[in-house]
Amino acid sequence: MSEVSHGSSLREHLLLFSRFLRSPRTVGAVSASSQVLARRLVDDLHFKSPLRIVELGPGTGALTGTIVERLGKDDRFLALDIDPTFVAQVRQRWPAVECLCASAEQVDVLARERGMEAVDHIISGLPFTSLPVEVSDRIVQSVAKSLRPGGTFTTFQYIWAYSMEPARKFRQKMTDAVGAGPRRLFVLRNLPPAWILTWQKPEASGVAVGVPAATPAEPAAAPPPAAASGA
Repeated sequence: MSEVSHGSSLREHLLLFSRFLRSPRTVGAVSASSQVLARRLVDDLHFKSPLRIVELGPGTGALTGTIVERLGKDDRFLALDIDPTFVAQVRQRWPAVECLCASAEQVDVLARERGMEAVDHIISGLPFTSLPVEVSDRIVQSVAKSLRPGGTFTTFQYIWAYSMEPARKFRQKMTDAVGAGPRRLFVLRNLPPAWILTWQKPEASGVAVGVPAATPAEPAAAPPPAAASGA
């Protein structure tokens, strides 16, 4: 995939804000993610071909371009978004990306139908803290089914939401479904600042590869470090 287009332009911010006003429960941000956050979301992932990667909720494509520029010619990239406006924009900017107007609740089925039965990495920009609980639960289970042993699921939670009950419950459900706790990274240079969370599905032997070991137990509320990553 050689065509690369990325960056959070004023047009992208305005588009995202307008979609947020129309559907605040499914569009969880009022501005596009920074390129610092986008880079941090993929920095620790192993991009070794052939790769099968899925993005949930690409929105205006702030993260999509960062993924595209790292892909090899034999890699597979599937993106899912329920907003047709966002889907149309991703298809226009990156014609080589297979972007579907579909729910992340069906990621395991949609990936399997495209010969991606065991996904290496799933990266999500979905607003899990504002989604209906039953929808979030179905996405969690579908993500866990999709990942190969050793595969990863990465998402982020804004600093203001991290200690809230819906965010804590989501983290616990994902940990239970995947079988391992998340590794955390704080990114200051984003509006608002955010925690990046990466879960890795254990290998059959119980030894995970590809990212550092997960934190065995997280505190109820985690304040940002004095010197935050991403600065």
